[in-house]
Amino acid sequence: MIRIKTSKEIAGIRASCKLLATVLEKLQHQVVPGITTGELDRLAQQEIQALGGRPAFLGYQGFPGALCTSVNEEVIHGIPGSRRLEEGDVVSIDCGIDYEGFFSDSAITVPVGTVDPAVEKLLRVTREALERGIEAAGRGKRVNDISRAIYKTVKARDYGVVRPYCGHGVGLEIHEDPQIPNYVGRGPNPRLRPGMVIAIEPMVNLGVDDVDLLDDDWTVVTGDRKVSAHFEHTLAILSEGVEVLTRRPSEVVPSLETARGADR
Repeated sequence: MIRIKTSKEIAGIRASCKLLATVLEKLQHQVVPGITTGELDRLAQQEIQALGGRPAFLGYQGFPGALCTSVNEEVIHGIPGSRRLEEGDVVSIDCGIDYEGFFSDSAITVPVGTVDPAVEKLLRVTREALERGIEAAGRGKRVNDISRAIYKTVKARDYGVVRPYCGHGVGLEIHEDPQIPNYVGRGPNPRLRPGMVIAIEPMVNLGVDDVDLLDDDWTVVTGDRKVSAHFEHTLAILSEGVEVLTRRPSEVVPSLETARGADR
């Protein structure tokens, strides 16, 4: 069941998203060679608690961290721990906050120092895919409009699109209907209505579409063990348009021309 939020509920979700944008802004500057994913998780917990929130992922279905920290070939749901980041790695940081009962969800993939140009391009295109998905959302559009925009952007560069995991509704719980795939499938294709709050999150692989689940029953990795990237925003569908609720203060939105430049 898709939950349509009231203006009061959207205001609460907006406040949660603003906190999350602040946390991710600070975390991305802590990503340097030598730091462990566990240290990033502890920093996140401290910051979230200082802002009056609660880490939404911590304990969710038994997950042991406030962050999902997925390094290189890890797509999503990487468990924070003793892994030390090295120059040339990338780490995807996925975080959710429960603030006074309102939930936010967002993810970024951050390079560790200088990365290979092919990986840098992957990150740029994945961010572009997210923006194309946001542009395709709006009152009267359908979920498939978002999925198609993401898929076309990714496949134009011959990257892999992760299929078993997808975007979703969010706001009063951390995961709600509808599901928002990054490809056009045969599933439900609801129309987007004012009051819907959704998380769009392209997960894009440098190689194949396929993924594997590791023995920890959480960490998802690429089938060919090539690098993956993940970006996510929470947005509200409003009568007057789409509002991206988790936009970070320093975030630069990639233009189509910038992303095309990644191909050169």
